[in-house]
Amino acid sequence: MTVTRKILLATALLALPAASAMAATSALVVGVDTYPHEVSLDGAVRDARDVTQALKAADVGPIRQFINDQATKEAIRTAWVELVTAAARGDTILFTYAGHGAQMPELVAGSEEDGLDEFLELPGFDRARLEQTAGEVIIDNELSAWFAEAEAKGIHVLFVSDSCYSGGMNRSISGKTRLAPMVRAKVPPPSKEALSGAKVRDVELSQVTILAASLESQPTPEVVIGGEPRGALSWSFARALEGAADLDGDGRISRVELEDYVFSNVKLQSEALQIPNFTPQLPRSDKEIVLSLPRSAKVGSAGTAGATMSGLTSPRDLGWTGKLPLSVVGERPDLANVGGDGVPYRWEEASGVFYTPNGDVAGEHVAPDMVQRVVDKFILVDFLKAMAAQSPGTVSLKPFKDIYLAGDRLTFEADQGRYANMLVFNLANTGEAQLLDVQTAGSDSHTFRLQGLEVVKPFGADHLVVISTDAPIDAIAAAFSNSSLDSASLLRLLETRLEGSESTIAIQPLYTRDQGQ
Repeated sequence: MTVTRKILLATALLALPAASAMAATSALVVGVDTYPHEVSLDGAVRDARDVTQALKAADVGPIRQFINDQATKEAIRTAWVELVTAAARGDTILFTYAGHGAQMPELVAGSEEDGLDEFLELPGFDRARLEQTAGEVIIDNELSAWFAEAEAKGIHVLFVSDSCYSGGMNRSISGKTRLAPMVRAKVPPPSKEALSGAKVRDVELSQVTILAASLESQPTPEVVIGGEPRGALSWSFARALEGAADLDGDGRISRVELEDYVFSNVKLQSEALQIPNFTPQLPRSDKEIVLSLPRSAKVGSAGTAGATMSGLTSPRDLGWTGKLPLSVVGERPDLANVGGDGVPYRWEEASGVFYTPNGDVAGEHVAPDMVQRVVDKFILVDFLKAMAAQSPGTVSLKPFKDIYLAGDRLTFEADQGRYANMLVFNLANTGEAQLLDVQTAGSDSHTFRLQGLEVVKPFGADHLVVISTDAPIDAIAAAFSNSSLDSASLLRLLETRLEGSESTIAIQPLYTRDQGQ
């Protein structure tokens, strides 16, 4: 299947070569949770409204928004034609979609290498009544034709599709995936747009860049962010629109800036269930701009602030409360710092299993006297996530898996970058904070590499953390010499030192389990 054919169920971002000061931007935003004939979703409408609010904050407009049953193919197509008609050469149209994606046998013979078309599934589609409702899907070939219409006028297109059509995962999570069942029967006949779009080659869409929500081998799950089901890519993209990805503060988001921000935050917010994928993999030029904002908001609806000019904003100012929502099945131990709204973590007294809001196993054999440490660990993780969303760092864990089994060996690597100091530590599934490396100003700077790391008991969720900063870290490093340092104590140290600092934070979730589980 060509890259163009996969444009449908990916997130596509247009590359703007050099934005003109007079260029205008308009947007078409679609979000569907309610599917009368399909399993409904929980977070797609939130995604759409979040993106719309971020666009408004950036003074992007006009914006056409379609939510749930408003999202008919006729309405979306009409809005697209109106935006293309009104746009001039050099302008940009943003088209974002959050909802189900699926596959069907190709409508135009020979147009797909795997013989399958991908499509966006709209609420009116009913696979039990294909003949009557086949018009309520948007086929990948049709999107190619739509984009070709804009290309012919010299209009840039930014297409964001937070959906999926294939993939599976080893971790059992409680959230939904944005994947509808495959349509087995062929849906005749293809539309005029599908016929013309099947003839469009990738090179003809030279102004379209694709950013997939996840790799082909992965699903696009709904995950819990801020206590609510969301799409990790939509959430990250909305924060990018607010200016968090604009690291140099020039009002333009480069391909490199967007890659660094979105890759880090999708991994972070999905707990390493997703890795986005750009196509083409390399920028078309070293000055490639993917988005120019009329106004860089810097602080948006979720409170995420760009940290470039004034340092990191305190997570407390961004809505972090220092408490963890927790549901207990069985006798509840005496716990501090629990409460709050949103999908809760869960601890089962009988099994000793501690679950994340996504349904992941965060820890096994967690005894009543250990629960507080695990609670404190995830309060600290939420604090660090709020920091990382402002200024994400980059780390790698190889080979990549969504879950690692006992005996697996892996390599963890982190580069200090331009900052004077670096602190590397692990937050174990038991709640223990373990120092791995520290580099301070004046000492030898080096890439941290942990090779041959073997997965052993206890199993659950570890979080490898790298803080690169210009703030002093000597006191923090010294505290690790105390073998009793726990997450609550480490949180107090970090909270007083990172606020307002020039820093980047990277978090690598690491989920493990025993062989055969």
